[in-house]
Amino acid sequence: MNCEVLCIGTELLHGDIINSNAAYISKNLAKIGIDVHYHSVVGDNPKRMKDAFNLAFSRADVVICTGGLGPTKDDITKEILGEYFNLPMEFDEKSLEHLKMMYNRFRKNMPENNLRQTYFPKGSKILTNNNGTANACIVNELSDGKKKIGVLLPGPPKEMMPLMDDEVIPYLSEFSKEVVVGYKIAVMNVGESMAETMIMDLIDSQTNPTIAPYAGDGKVVFRVTAKAENKEKADALIKPVIDELLKRFGENAFVLETDRVEDIACKKLIENKITISTAESCTGGLIASKLVSYPGISSVFKEGFITYSNEAKIKILGVKKETIDEYTEVSEEVVKEMAEGACRVSGADMGVATTGIAGPSGGTTDKPVGLVYTCVYYKGRYSVIKSSFNGTRDTVRERAAINALELVRKAIMLEK
Repeated sequence: MNCEVLCIGTELLHGDIINSNAAYISKNLAKIGIDVHYHSVVGDNPKRMKDAFNLAFSRADVVICTGGLGPTKDDITKEILGEYFNLPMEFDEKSLEHLKMMYNRFRKNMPENNLRQTYFPKGSKILTNNNGTANACIVNELSDGKKKIGVLLPGPPKEMMPLMDDEVIPYLSEFSKEVVVGYKIAVMNVGESMAETMIMDLIDSQTNPTIAPYAGDGKVVFRVTAKAENKEKADALIKPVIDELLKRFGENAFVLETDRVEDIACKKLIENKITISTAESCTGGLIASKLVSYPGISSVFKEGFITYSNEAKIKILGVKKETIDEYTEVSEEVVKEMAEGACRVSGADMGVATTGIAGPSGGTTDKPVGLVYTCVYYKGRYSVIKSSFNGTRDTVRERAAINALELVRKAIMLEK
């Protein structure tokens, strides 16, 4: 089976709301072997909505639609779907009970126009929305002699996601005989073109599993995906490919367990019971923030210092004034003293520090905008890297923070 995700809402087209629904739906469909070939977005316009439904069903077995299930006159998604299948709208008593219950819960009077939410295309499978007033539905009918499935879900993600997980995925699983399993390999410190060149033979010969590269924030990620009857068989197909990728990229590669490459450093710190403190200048607390975002990090994260000014570096971390005067605050010598100072002051096993020029001004010929020094101090040894990042101020800071936690990961791995 293949699917099209159709999201309805003029606010999506205007950019007022980011369309996170499509990504969530696609990711979950992939797990049950249903391919998504198209994402579409259309505004709250009856003609364009009809055209969008007709086009989607002409090229997909399943159309999952979000939005347009509310109580106002422009919420006509159910009516449009009913017209496509030539189904009249039918009153649902249980949806009325659901509406009354939701309004009673919040001790509010129900406006009359909410009754629109109690009508569905005849024969629909009604999905109870426990997080909002708009119940969802599934229509499974023939169109031009072919079985077509239309799924209508509410637009708000907090309402859509539970319905997708608890109702839609189990329902559609009955129509799929395969699962799709995917793993991500992150490659750091290697450019996208070079990374692809290093595994071009694998990409050229791929069938099942497949390898898909994408880049961003100073990393390259390879998604390795396989289709099989079950997860165990898919894993067996994937493992040799992952092993080969890890072998070719060596210490620069690792398996991503989350969507954040920096989480691997957090995991390694906790597993090895290594305490850490941060000393940040140009990143301004971003490294500490990324650490704190990881559950359980409190067991190893001791302190975070934002020493933006030279005075703070000297007063808090014990950086020598003479070092700054001779080498300037953006230098290998200063970042080493910052990292060691973080350990000394906090009593942590490891210190990680950054100093640089995030921009957009402040750069010189010798030290341009984007220059960042990063240091990890651990067991009396310094690991220092000098980086030159392109992009906006926020981009430089983000990449510097990720780079710092990658250096933390490597420092831990070198000890093994």
